[in-house]
Amino acid sequence: MEARAPAHKGADIRRTFTDHLYTALIQAGLSVFRDNDEIERGENLKWELDKAIRGSQISIIVFSKDYASSEWCLDKLVMILDCKDTSRHTAFPVFYDVEPSEMGIG
Repeated sequence: MEARAPAHKGADIRRTFTDHLYTALIQAGLSVFRDNDEIERGENLKWELDKAIRGSQISIIVFSKDYASSEWCLDKLVMILDCKDTSRHTAFPVFYDVEPSEMGIG
């Protein structure tokens, strides 16, 4: 069974953690969707990302210091949580250089 995990690269962790996570997931044999690799310039980013999230079995949400300030990230989080509630979608939170309590969690 192939597991697709969408990965979004926020500006605050662009060339650090998410690149290493992406590489590790690929090396583990997972099919990973990453918006800067999978979406061609001029394509509808929102539609392509929504399709990738809904078609995935797993989402890894990397919460960082700037995550909650992005309306885009929060909209995608709502979609991921909706998929988790209505299908066999699994969501894994990762807290990068931030405590869950700083995100209003726990």
